[in-house]
Amino acid sequence: MDDDRCCGTGTCIINDEGLCWCGQQWNGERMCFPEKTPSSPADEPAIDAAEDGGD
Repeated sequence: MDDDRCCGTGTCIINDEGLCWCGQQWNGERMCFPEKTPSSPADEPAIDAAEDGGD
């Protein structure tokens, strides 16, 4: 099945949310890589005091 959203490689497999297996996403006009959003402090791994040299 031909999909107009294909990025041109001919190998796009796009789900209902517009996400392709290659990591690109349909933005309403074309396929592109989603913009990275800044991570919140809750997303950062905790640093153990022993690893930090917490004397």
